[in-house]
Amino acid sequence: MFKLSDPRIGLMRLVWWQEAIEKICANKFIEHPTAQALSSVISESKISKAWLKRVVEARINDASREVTDLPESIEELEKYAEDTASTLLYMTLQAGGIRSTAVDHAALHVGKASGLRLLLKSLPYHASRNRHFSYIPAKVAAKHGLLVKEGGRSEIRLDSREGLSDSVFEMASVANAHLLKARELADAVPFEARKALLLAMPAQVLLDSLSRVQFDVFDPRLARGVLGKPPLWFQLKLKWYSWRGKY
Repeated sequence: MFKLSDPRIGLMRLVWWQEAIEKICANKFIEHPTAQALSSVISESKISKAWLKRVVEARINDASREVTDLPESIEELEKYAEDTASTLLYMTLQAGGIRSTAVDHAALHVGKASGLRLLLKSLPYHASRNRHFSYIPAKVAAKHGLLVKEGGRSEIRLDSREGLSDSVFEMASVANAHLLKARELADAVPFEARKALLLAMPAQVLLDSLSRVQFDVFDPRLARGVLGKPPLWFQLKLKWYSWRGKY
């Protein structure tokens, strides 16, 4: 998911951060301003080393994939979303001194929805860059007639825009289910923790925008403003949710 001319550069950066985290947690000095800032946060907030490593390792595994490698199932994408977006939320809550099983459970679902949102939003970019929909699971693509096998490899073909929309709808439905589960826990989530869960709002906005264009990720309306909405509308909605303690 790196917008770089050479994906190897992104992989090298991630490996550098993987090594930097080990040094930071071993109290070794690193001559890098961002690493020094991270070291201060880790020291002050006692951020879990395991969570930091989980995020970077998930990104490394993703960046190491060939563009033709497809995830097997939606569950695989959910695991990636949990290891990245959900884990970042766990660390945000930990840094804020918020410790609650209900909050962590809500963060799990918000993170999965947010991670799937990012993958859905990236589909047109990856298709234009390498002509592959590398984040549509093989099982979903096969179910909707998009998967073909060539030279012993599975590949997604856009012979059917309807099949693509149906695949996107299936992935979006999973993201929406996670948002619903997170909101079912709202009464048990302390008010001060809810701002950390505002990532749910952009996910909901994209799902609503996709619904309006019949889940066609190539519809130009999705590229307008923020997730298909005017920037001012988006900012006001975000502030409204924050003020009301919603997510």
